[in-house]
Amino acid sequence: MQATNKRQTAVQNLALGAVLTALVVVLQCMGQFIRFGMFSISLVLIPIVLGAALCGTKISTWLGFIFGVVVLFTDAGAFLAVSVPGTIITVLVKGTACGLAAGVVYKLLESKNRILAVFAAAVVCPIVNTGIFLIGCVLFFYETVEGWGLALGFENAASYMFLGLAGGNFLVEMAANMVLSPAVVRLLSIFKRK
Repeated sequence: MQATNKRQTAVQNLALGAVLTALVVVLQCMGQFIRFGMFSISLVLIPIVLGAALCGTKISTWLGFIFGVVVLFTDAGAFLAVSVPGTIITVLVKGTACGLAAGVVYKLLESKNRILAVFAAAVVCPIVNTGIFLIGCVLFFYETVEGWGLALGFENAASYMFLGLAGGNFLVEMAANMVLSPAVVRLLSIFKRK
């Protein structure tokens, strides 16, 4: 009986993981039309957090990786033109790491309070995503980013990175994640009970 329940849970997680994978791809592709500045808003962080809460760390890490892969094909052209290896490393690491971080944070807090765990995962996910993006900018694209910033009237690369490249995007991503992720998890929990 217990083996059957474990198998059923594993199959449900796999099916939900597949649906969330498709959602990540669709949201990232549609996100091309929602822009603040030079880059699109990553609404895909929401299904990554949902994956962490509903399926676990392995699925959220997978979803983050898929997010990175889709970004390479849809939103990384400006950086690919500067450094292909730097872009691939930055984009795949930031995506995978934000999924992993969301899963780990959720798991650590789940036993205390599930809504708090989702909220914390929803905060950590965009912080890790944006933080690694900024680190990648410094490591692989500093001179280019500095040139972009100067051309747009920023005093230096740091001000452009925080105010031009990442600032608005980060705030919108964080707000959307903090509001929508806990709400969706709560709704799915109610639906599961019925």
